[in-house]
Amino acid sequence: MDKPQIICHVQKSLNYTIFDCKWIPCSAKFVVLGNRARGTGMLQTYEISHGELNLVHETEKPKSFRCCTFAASDIQERHLATGNFHGKMEIWDLEHSDTPVYSVNGHTQIINSIDGVGGLGIGEGAPEIVTGSRDGLVKVWDPRQKDKPVAIMEPKEGEAKRDCWAVAFGNTFTATDRCVCSGYDNGDIKLFDLKTMSLRWETNIKNGVCSLEFDRKDINMNKLVATTLESKFHVYDMRTQHPTNGFASVVEKAAHKSTIWSVRHLPQNRDIFMTMGGNGSVNLWQYYYPEKRVTKDPGGIEMGVAGKVNLLQNITISTQPIATLDWNADKAGLCVCASFDQTVRVLIVTKLNRL
Repeated sequence: MDKPQIICHVQKSLNYTIFDCKWIPCSAKFVVLGNRARGTGMLQTYEISHGELNLVHETEKPKSFRCCTFAASDIQERHLATGNFHGKMEIWDLEHSDTPVYSVNGHTQIINSIDGVGGLGIGEGAPEIVTGSRDGLVKVWDPRQKDKPVAIMEPKEGEAKRDCWAVAFGNTFTATDRCVCSGYDNGDIKLFDLKTMSLRWETNIKNGVCSLEFDRKDINMNKLVATTLESKFHVYDMRTQHPTNGFASVVEKAAHKSTIWSVRHLPQNRDIFMTMGGNGSVNLWQYYYPEKRVTKDPGGIEMGVAGKVNLLQNITISTQPIATLDWNADKAGLCVCASFDQTVRVLIVTKLNRL
């Protein structure tokens, strides 16, 4: 079988540090955001045209941007939710970006991670946004309600507050089911069930959790990938939870000895995902299910069985860490990524339809 190829289609150097980039749904445009050296935030929109990246719109704000998502927005509005370095969560109409359409002082410190659900036709139920912050709190917001979060996940009494680095929605296959997963600097992973408002599962992977993503949000939980500081990632089979052992998982080491900054699943095939490395590489992986996903322990209780992962392709495209990547939901194999060399790149991954 011919391996997929990762091709750098076009790239552009910018004059600020890029922290996140996302395709604008149903378009050939994407947004890039970050911070300038003077501490202000930059938000730009680019369009691919004739093999070049053309700047469509830009706006500069007083506070630096850290993360963003379209996933809680209506497909017609395509509003962008952002988290900034001062703990503020805002929602922007990119056509009229002078003032946000929604703004809340959500956290006392930087918002490291943001995710959305209920928009873009992804998942059932209300549109919601989750934010994770250095202040140790994870908060869920409904943009239709003012100022106050609909849920707050915080440490138990007497527990130290850990820096939350990653958040992700999952399990939104009905109007009432919904989970939030959060990852922390000490390696903690916690899964909150928003239906019952309770902690459903927790574990520790002994290394800071840089990124979390379910393979799909709009189905009964299937797989979850967690990436870490020291070149390892964990793939959890989320279909069967054992009362003491939790979820089965496979641990894989990337082809580099550096932080895995992020993970993103291919929208058209949830068993294909890309990890982004601190050495400036992108790694393409495929997950293979075991012959039987469920077995029984000596006491007859069901427990999951982890599959395995295979490295399909890897390529080094930068001298600095790849901070973020986003797949295009409309065209398989098209993605945009950004690195700390202040460069945004559009990549094309070939032969994915043969996998």
